[in-house]
Amino acid sequence: MSNYQRDTLLLFVGIGVLLVVASIIGLLLKRRFKSPNSVIDNLNTRINAWWIMVAIIGIAFLLGKLAVIFLFFVASGIALREFLSLTPVNRYDFYALIFAYFIALPLQFILVAMSWYGLFSIFIPVYGFLLLAILAAITGSTDNFLERTAEVQWGLMITVYSISCVPALLTLPIDHYQDRNLLLIAFLVLVVELSDVLQYVFGKLFGKHKISPNLSPSKTVEGFLCGIFSASFVGACLFWITPFSFLQAGLISLMLTLLGFLGGLVMSAIKRDRGIKDWGNLIGGHGGVLDRLDSICFSAPVFFHVVRFFWV
Repeated sequence: MSNYQRDTLLLFVGIGVLLVVASIIGLLLKRRFKSPNSVIDNLNTRINAWWIMVAIIGIAFLLGKLAVIFLFFVASGIALREFLSLTPVNRYDFYALIFAYFIALPLQFILVAMSWYGLFSIFIPVYGFLLLAILAAITGSTDNFLERTAEVQWGLMITVYSISCVPALLTLPIDHYQDRNLLLIAFLVLVVELSDVLQYVFGKLFGKHKISPNLSPSKTVEGFLCGIFSASFVGACLFWITPFSFLQAGLISLMLTLLGFLGGLVMSAIKRDRGIKDWGNLIGGHGGVLDRLDSICFSAPVFFHVVRFFWV
């Protein structure tokens, strides 16, 4: 067994143990409070959903690089649909939507699979940005032109470009880290998602002061502080699966958790603007795919470029 296989096995065994403990706690709480309890029921639904999500990610890791890229391609497509389904469109948006779904989305992930950094890093932010405006203009419609164009541009940037930066970590040729880049993806996803989970748990246990009641009423100062620092500490302890030292892993984890939190606020602001609570209902207890990836959408691009600039 190679070092990569051993570390990956240890990581997923650790995650499995955590889920087993969480499932037992959820079961005990449900038996302790026999009457219907929305908080406990929601917690158990979230835990069950995490079992499924971890299993899917684990299978993708087992199958290798192309499977992981395909997994995030599918997630990105679903997230793009969730985002654009909440924006008002008309027949004049036909060309822009065709470009977004059938050209920009698949081409971005093909470029990632080809490890073509020079193009996948600017395809959507530059060429996609300009082309979407052109496609909207050639229809001849000026009704809500800026708003319609910006919504599709935002959708591509958030749900396609940002999410593609997760499998793009596989393209980085890091010294003395060959064939281990999948663990970088595990590190990113685990730290960001663990921060979200811990902020939720600590907020329910100790939260008293709302941190942003207009954007996200469930987030509290206590949950934010406890979740951010505990997830950052866990991230520091995971330095052994990364090319970072303990201190570097801790500081990068702190950066990821802060970006994830701020990204969640931004996405909450968009949802409140649209008058909805969740992006969808595909994942039980979590909402839509974009509800689960909103924090990663803001942390992944920065993480990718930090690693590329300082470790490649």
